[in-house]
Amino acid sequence: MTYADALAFLHALPRFADAGAAAFQPGLERMRALLDAMDHPEARFPSLHIAGTNGKGSTASFAAAIATASGLQVGLHTSPHLFDFAERMRLDGQPAPQAWVAEAVGRHRRDVERIGPSFFEASVALSFLYFAEQAVDLAVVEVGLGGRLDGTNVLRPVACGITHIGRDHTDLLGDSLAAIAREKAGIAKPGVPLLSAVADAEAHAAIGEVTKATGAPFEAIRETITLTPAEESSDRLTLRTPLQEYGAVRLGLAGRHQYWNAALAVRLAEIAVPQLSAGAVHTGLAEVVHLSGLQGRAEIWQHRPRIVADVAHNADGWRAALAVAQPEPGGRLFALVGMLADKDAEALAVLLAQQGATALPVALPSPRALSVAALTACLKAQGVPVQPVADIRAGLKWFSREATATDVLLVTGSHGTVEALQSATPELRTP
Repeated sequence: MTYADALAFLHALPRFADAGAAAFQPGLERMRALLDAMDHPEARFPSLHIAGTNGKGSTASFAAAIATASGLQVGLHTSPHLFDFAERMRLDGQPAPQAWVAEAVGRHRRDVERIGPSFFEASVALSFLYFAEQAVDLAVVEVGLGGRLDGTNVLRPVACGITHIGRDHTDLLGDSLAAIAREKAGIAKPGVPLLSAVADAEAHAAIGEVTKATGAPFEAIRETITLTPAEESSDRLTLRTPLQEYGAVRLGLAGRHQYWNAALAVRLAEIAVPQLSAGAVHTGLAEVVHLSGLQGRAEIWQHRPRIVADVAHNADGWRAALAVAQPEPGGRLFALVGMLADKDAEALAVLLAQQGATALPVALPSPRALSVAALTACLKAQGVPVQPVADIRAGLKWFSREATATDVLLVTGSHGTVEALQSATPELRTP
């Protein structure tokens, strides 16, 4: 089986990216059956398990980078991928070899056909198999959707983390922050510490209730960690946990919204990494992109005029991305946006209007995409100026032609928007 054959086989499985809620298959029976057929790789490595509405990918990447900087061999599972399926399963920041993916899919093809997992479940099982066969010292695993019924929730981790609770996937997880928090806290296990960076009081209380009922030790890190932002720079802060004073640290991800993601990652690493040093924490936080392979979080693709790519796809994520993408005095803000139809376009339009941004709406190559006409109407209804462009490539050309050196273009709305950016202009990307 070739890698292309393997991807075609996997993409034929029910896939949330294509079918949305219709492809969501709650329950862990298929996952357990598939892992049983693989001789339970999930039981052959220690792990960290991280959930949250926003920030879970960044937190998982920070934690993995710290562990790698400590000298451990670290597996990292995140989803969705941006440019290639193998990014979902990384070893010390490097995607799994395509040849391994092809061989593993071929080896377990009949098991997948017999059990009938979703695309996501199959990808998680392959990640666990890869980590087990590589004998990782630690795997850091990001939850896909929710937590309680997510395909990753077959792990017995050394610790769990919850980053943030916001309103997303409300049709599947509930329409209140408490209901969503309870679903995400469903990753709690008896005797396994669960650490939370959640700020909202309603969500915090709900998580506390679940951990108490489950018998999971609960730590609210906003009460146990002292975090002081540096006045002169948004990527620096001082950090003290219950175990260690780390002093001034630098974050390799832009934006003040990353502060508590980083703090949670440090606290999780203190539990998972034996004899964790302050030096490993400093290196992991600062070199997170290189050490984890993270992409698409406030990522600068070009300077002057600046192009920033961010995979944010809900109101809280867009708010954080816009805070990072502020132009210099006298500069203008533009947003090249494409999104799925089940996302809150009105929330994005309100935020863009508040920032005085001009929008360049584009269509995504997905059956779930929001049409340009519908997105344009939503933007105009909130008073956002709209510049029509044919597609992402045309939008980039327009910005390149019209922008001054102090202007900023934020490319956002979906993982698919950032993926399309790479396809349109790979030469733009800043090393």
